[in-house]
Amino acid sequence: MGFGWWGTHDAITLMKNFVLRAAPWCLALLLAACGESKNQAPPSPPPKVGVVTAHAQNAPLVKNLVGRLSAFRSADVNARVAGVLLKRAYVEGSEVKKGQLLFEIDPAPLKAALASATAQLAKDQASLGQARADLARYRRLHQQKSIAEQTYTDQKFLVQQEEATVKVDQASVQTARINLGYAYVTSPIAGRAGQQQVTEGALVGQGSATLLTTVSQLDPLYVNFTIGVNDLNELQTAAERGDIQLTEPNKTTVKVTLPDGTPYAELGTVDFSAPTVDPSTGSVTLRALLPNPKFRLLPGTYVTLQLALGERHNAFLIPQPAVQRDITGTYVLVVGKDGKVTHRNVITNGTQGVDWVVTSGLDAGDQVIVSGLQMVQIGAQAKTEPWQPPASTAKTAGAAVASAKAADGE
Repeated sequence: MGFGWWGTHDAITLMKNFVLRAAPWCLALLLAACGESKNQAPPSPPPKVGVVTAHAQNAPLVKNLVGRLSAFRSADVNARVAGVLLKRAYVEGSEVKKGQLLFEIDPAPLKAALASATAQLAKDQASLGQARADLARYRRLHQQKSIAEQTYTDQKFLVQQEEATVKVDQASVQTARINLGYAYVTSPIAGRAGQQQVTEGALVGQGSATLLTTVSQLDPLYVNFTIGVNDLNELQTAAERGDIQLTEPNKTTVKVTLPDGTPYAELGTVDFSAPTVDPSTGSVTLRALLPNPKFRLLPGTYVTLQLALGERHNAFLIPQPAVQRDITGTYVLVVGKDGKVTHRNVITNGTQGVDWVVTSGLDAGDQVIVSGLQMVQIGAQAKTEPWQPPASTAKTAGAAVASAKAADGE
């Protein structure tokens, strides 16, 4: 009996030791099994991206440049006669008309000079009348052989001298009248008169012309800018290949953007192109005429402008969010036929409305990613769906189209 009890006790002890030692290994096996089940979970679906299909079409050919505004006409108003400045007859910075009185120089000395010249003219005219009367009398005496030939000849020359003297006097009177008119300084053009340069009481026009003010015509204005001769050669080559169609010289327009980024409502027209290249810069100077009816623009301001050169064939209009930039340049992401995302370097040529004009790097039918760019990886799968522009973007595009139609007079 004692032997059986001890045998049973030993068996129970052995079983307990086995369970305690085997438990960690079983737990490890269970955890490993759970881990394997997690690793074998189904993969996540590819991200959805909004895409647009690239279609080749004609697009405006524009070039972004920087220009500087200048007055259409600018005239320096100078004192043309010597004298004391009596008064200013305009408001500085105001609009003046052509011929409007701006300054008055003391006219008293000039009036005296005119009176003196007029008196001298009257005196010499009287002398001329006397000489002509004597010549008529000498002619009758000469016909009667009553005077010497020399006396008659001398009298004829005397009349000619007196006639010349009268002509000189007449010119002196005219000069005196002109100088008297210069005492009343008027505006040579219509425009905005600038700041007064000389105060009343100053002696002006002594020895040289004295600048009194400047009048500038501000409507329209000129936009002066340059374009590289290499760019012009490329445009001509592309036009010869048929890739682009250039506009006629007198129909080339510019669209100005103000320094604060605001687009200017009025379009300018190119009216001048220099016939030579500036050797120091390798560029050609151009000029556009820009309406300025509200005088919002001022000469001397630097502005950015878009030069509309014509139409580019086989271009792609891609929404702006799709076009990205890195250290290699401008690029877009494209979903291929196999559903994988690829990287494409592209070349842009300005914007049209809310789209970039892509001129190189895309093929017709490419699926360009516009939305969901942050969720994709190059070489990974992506699920495409048509991209829908936000409501604000659609309104902006509609406004841009309406503005363009209004500018074209539709």
